[in-house]
Amino acid sequence: MKLISSVLTLSLALLAGGAQAADAPSKPIRIILVGDSTMANTSGYGDAFCARVNRANTCLNLAKGGRSSGSFRAEGRWDEVEGLLRGAAAYRATYVLIQFGHNDQPGKPGRSTDIKTEFPANMTRYVQEVKALGGVPVLVTPLTRRTFKDGVLENNFGPWNDVIRATAAAQKVPLLDLNADSYAAVQAMGQDEADTLAMVPRPADYGVAPAAGKVEVAGAAKSAFDRTHVGVKGAAYFSRMVMEEIKHTLPEIAGQFKPESEQ
Repeated sequence: MKLISSVLTLSLALLAGGAQAADAPSKPIRIILVGDSTMANTSGYGDAFCARVNRANTCLNLAKGGRSSGSFRAEGRWDEVEGLLRGAAAYRATYVLIQFGHNDQPGKPGRSTDIKTEFPANMTRYVQEVKALGGVPVLVTPLTRRTFKDGVLENNFGPWNDVIRATAAAQKVPLLDLNADSYAAVQAMGQDEADTLAMVPRPADYGVAPAAGKVEVAGAAKSAFDRTHVGVKGAAYFSRMVMEEIKHTLPEIAGQFKPESEQ
């Protein structure tokens, strides 16, 4: 009788285990985007990226304009990410894409961080906290700005890129080198084509190759045009770039995106 009972118990355990194993692959993965305006909705590529995911409701764009690696946490926005990670039982895995740098640069009161101390510590802390809550942190280098000078695209993100790459290596987490990819692509297209990626068309009274991201002729009407943020075309272009980076870097979730014909 004891033998029959033991066999029955073992059979039920195996059956339950098999059901759990079968259920695990059916759970969706989730992607959370954390960053600044170049990733945020209306001014960045984040929403366009989420639209490429098979189940768009499993991709959450929490990026916010004007935020740095310091102010995003200081404002309590990171608390929301941690809350989502604690409630992750419905998902097979949660990937958190973290992209900062634009507002960490000097000259932005209440936002800028020290490149030698604060920025490295902030990025490391984000990674470690995502890991501690069972998520998969993915670091992303800053999207390039699109200002040319004498035919050469400027890039002043070098030190921030270096910190992000070093953090990814030290913490053994995936890295999407969006800065390198976007810089190469924009350099190849030139100023005129790059300007078509902006939020609004370039005004006629803008120089084609100013020394800064936004230069207006004295007395000209103010414009929303700039060479940092992106409109619909830019969002589609760079969101595809991020998707391709993920497919290459994280092949285990490459199948989570819609076919090109549906995007």
